[in-house]
Amino acid sequence: MCVRRPDPAAAGREPRTGTARNVSVTTQSRALDWAHHEIVTSRTARRIIGVAAFAVATAFGARLAVPIPGTPVPFTLQVMFVLLAGAALGPRLGAASQAAYLAAGALGAPIFAAGGGLLYLLGPTGGYLLAFPLAAFAVGAIAGRDGGALRLLAGLVAGVMVIHAGGVAWLSVMTDSPTRALALGVGPFLALDVVKIALVLLVSLRIRNRTLELF
Repeated sequence: MCVRRPDPAAAGREPRTGTARNVSVTTQSRALDWAHHEIVTSRTARRIIGVAAFAVATAFGARLAVPIPGTPVPFTLQVMFVLLAGAALGPRLGAASQAAYLAAGALGAPIFAAGGGLLYLLGPTGGYLLAFPLAAFAVGAIAGRDGGALRLLAGLVAGVMVIHAGGVAWLSVMTDSPTRALALGVGPFLALDVVKIALVLLVSLRIRNRTLELF
């Protein structure tokens, strides 16, 4: 009868494989711990950071302005960040972020699509801008903290409607024609608004539970 001796080299490989597996599991566990670890422990500080971050994001969205022929209202990414602020921060903080954005712009910071200053709010886009805080609040309030995708979608649609209502109301004053205001301020943007809502919905569904927990 032949007895096969164990291969010392093979025997030595198993511990190394097991060690590598343990290291991998430990690394993954630590990564998950860090993912759920709050670097800023103060809830108040996190809220201030969140409000400031979305104010800055809206300002960034304003700088990506594309003129649209036939209307004094340009295409910007502001609306996306307004909607996302309401969805991610909730109604009060979302509205606060947009109020902070408007305040900075009204005080002269060049963070609107074509400049800044209080008089800018009397221009053709002033109605849209002034509606931003209410729109963010509407998104967060309708979506709720525990609402599902349908409530979130309803909130986003409501937010866009609030922005358009503010914009059209002011354009109606400027043009003395509600019909012309609708043609200038709503018609050219409907298809773009659908795309914005869809993108914000996808992003919000992925991050919203975590951001509402943080803020």
